Amino acid sequence: MSESNQPSSVVPGGNAIQPRMVLWSITIVAVGLSLFQLYSAGIQPLGLFYQRSIHLALIMMLAFLMFPAFGPTRKRGVLGWGLDVVFLAGAVLTGGYLVFNLDEIFSRAGFWSDTDILVACIATVTVLEASRRAVGFGMTVIGFLAIVYAFAGPRGELPWLGEWMPGILEHRGYTFDRVAGQLYLGQEGIFGLPLGVAATYIFIFVLFGAFLECTGAGKFFIDMAYAATGRQRGGPAKAAVLASAGMGSISGSAIANVVTTGAFTIPLMKRLGYKAKQAGGIEAAASTGGQIMPPLMGAGAFLIAEYTNTPYLDIVKVSILPAIMYFATVYLFVHIIALKQGMQGLPKDELPQMRQVMKDGWHFLLPLAVLVWLLAMSMSPMRVGYYAVVTMVAVAVIRYALWFFFIAPRQGQPVTASATKSMLGAGFAKLIEGLELGARNAVAVSMACAVAGIIVGVVGLTGLGLKFSSMMMAFSGGNILLALLMVLLASLILGMGLPVTASYIVLIVLVGPALTQEFGIPLLVAHLVVFWYSQDSNVTPPIALAGFAGAAIAGSKPMETSFQAWKFAKGLYLIPLFMVFNPEIIMGGPVPVVIWNAVIAILALGAFAAALEGYLFTRMSWLPRIAITAAIIAVFYPNLLSEIAGVAVMIVAIGANWLASKRESEVTPVSG
Repeated sequence: MSESNQPSSVVPGGNAIQPRMVLWSITIVAVGLSLFQLYSAGIQPLGLFYQRSIHLALIMMLAFLMFPAFGPTRKRGVLGWGLDVVFLAGAVLTGGYLVFNLDEIFSRAGFWSDTDILVACIATVTVLEASRRAVGFGMTVIGFLAIVYAFAGPRGELPWLGEWMPGILEHRGYTFDRVAGQLYLGQEGIFGLPLGVAATYIFIFVLFGAFLECTGAGKFFIDMAYAATGRQRGGPAKAAVLASAGMGSISGSAIANVVTTGAFTIPLMKRLGYKAKQAGGIEAAASTGGQIMPPLMGAGAFLIAEYTNTPYLDIVKVSILPAIMYFATVYLFVHIIALKQGMQGLPKDELPQMRQVMKDGWHFLLPLAVLVWLLAMSMSPMRVGYYAVVTMVAVAVIRYALWFFFIAPRQGQPVTASATKSMLGAGFAKLIEGLELGARNAVAVSMACAVAGIIVGVVGLTGLGLKFSSMMMAFSGGNILLALLMVLLASLILGMGLPVTASYIVLIVLVGPALTQEFGIPLLVAHLVVFWYSQDSNVTPPIALAGFAGAAIAGSKPMETSFQAWKFAKGLYLIPLFMVFNPEIIMGGPVPVVIWNAVIAILALGAFAAALEGYLFTRMSWLPRIAITAAIIAVFYPNLLSEIAGVAVMIVAIGANWLASKRESEVTPVSG
C-alpha cells in the first residue's frame, strides 16, 4: 500500500517551523508520555494526583515544544526561546511539586504554605499559556475571566469590580491565597475531574485511534464505505456518511475527521454532481456526527460516565440509537438530493470490491472486537484501552511478519539479513510514530480539560452554577423549550472560543443543576442533551469550524458551506429535544414503548428532511410540507394520541407523494 493512498492526517503542531533538536525533543517527550500512560493503564495504576500531575507536566512540555510562542510561521528567536525555557520549567514545577510533596500537602489540610501558593500561581499561569498555544486564545480568556470573577467581591482582591456585578452574579469574593489553593491544590480545580478523565480514559483511547490511523485503518473504513454504497445514487456522499461514522467513532475531532475522509469523499461528490458547498456541508455534518458515535464519542462518553456515575458501557449502549438516528437523517438528506438532481452512482470498475477490502483490512476489526468484548465483560475502560492498543500493535506486527516471511519471497523479495534489518527498522519507526501521534493528538483535549478545571473550580467556589440556574428559571419563565433554546445559544457562544469537550464541561456545570432540579429532566438525558448541543459550533454559522474545513477542501465559500452543514445536521438540534420529551429512548422502559418512540423519531426525522428539501419520491408542494412540519411537532409532544395523529399525517403526506411519483412515471415513462 503506497503512502499516497493513505488518507491525509493532521499532525497537531506539524505546521510549525522547528529546529531538528526540538523535533527530537518532541518525539522523546511524546513517546515517554505514551509509554507512561500505557504503564499506568495496564501494568501499575498510580494514585489519582500522581497520575494527573505527571500527565499534565508532560502534556504542557509537549505544548510548549510543539507550538512556538509567536505562532507556527515565525522562528522562535531569543525572546521566544527565553519564554519557552521559563514555561518548560513551569511545566516541570507544576507536576513535580505535587509528586514530591503530596504527603506534606495533604498533612497541611488546607493551611497552605507560602511556597504552595507561589507554585499554585506559577502553575495557573503556565496552564493558561499552554492552553493559549494548544487550544486557542478564547479558552485562555475564559479561564482568565473566571479567575477575575472569583476575586470580584467585597472580601476579595477586587472589591471595586464586585460593585459592578449584576445582583444575581454577586458573591463574597475570595483572596489570592484561597483562589490559588482552590485551583492548584483542591479537588475541584486544575487537577479535578475533567483532567482526571483526560489523563486516564481519553488518552489511552486517543492513542488507540492514533495506532489505527498510522496502520491504515482510515483507508480501510473509507474503502469499505465505498464498496457498500458507491454504486447507489449519490454513492460518494453516502460513503462519506458511513466513513465519517467509522472514523469519527475512533477520532477525537470533527475537523480532523473532515480533513481525513473529506480529502477522498468531497472531490468524488463534486464529480458526481453535488455542488461544492453541498459536498463540503455533507462531509462537515457527517464528521460532526462522528463525535456522538460510540464507542469514543470524541471523549464525551468518558466524561458523561464520570459526571453521572454511570458505567461507561451503559453510556455507549444508550448513545447507539440517537447516533443511528442522526446518521440516518444525514443519509436521507444525501439520498433526496441525489434523487432530486437525477444523480447516479459510480461505475463498478472505479470502486473497491468488498471482498478485497475485507481481505486486505479485516485485521483492523480485531482490536475493535477485543475492545467491545472487554467492555461487555465490564472491565475498566482504561484497562480496555490498554488491551486494545496492545492488540492493535500485535496484529500489525503479526500481519507484517507473515507478509515478509511467506508472501514477499513469492513476489521475488527474498528474506535476507539486510531485508530483515530494514523490516525491523521500519516496524520500530512505525511504533514510534504511533506513540508520538497519540501524545500529540491528546495535547489539545488535555489542556482544554485543565482550563475547564479552572472554570469548574471557580463555579464551585462562588456558587455560580446555582446562580445560573436561577437566571435560567427567570429568563425562561419555567418553559422547558425556552430553557433548551438558552442552552443551545449558550453552547454556540461558548463554541466560539472553546473546543467541544471544554464547552460541554462548562455548560453542564452551569446549566446541569437547572435542567435536572428545576425542569425534572433525568440526569443522564440532561448530560446527553448538553453534550449534543456542544457540537453545534462545528456546523452552525457564523463559526462552523467543521464547515470551514469542508469548504477549504471543496473550494467553496466558507459561509455557504456552513449553511449547508447546518441544514444537513438538523438532527443535532431535534434529537436532543426528542430525548427530553421522550426519555424512554435513553432511560429505557417497556419494550413496546421504546420501539414505538424509536420508530416515530426516525419517521419524523426522515419526514423533516423531505419537507425541508421539498422532495421525496417527487417534488412536494407547500401544503404537505406544512402538514409534515405540524405533524413533527405533534410527534415530539409526549402524548400518545398526539403522536398517533402526527404519525398518521406524515404517512398520508408521504403516501400521497409516492402516489404522485407513480402517476408521473406512468405519464412520462423512463426509457431503459
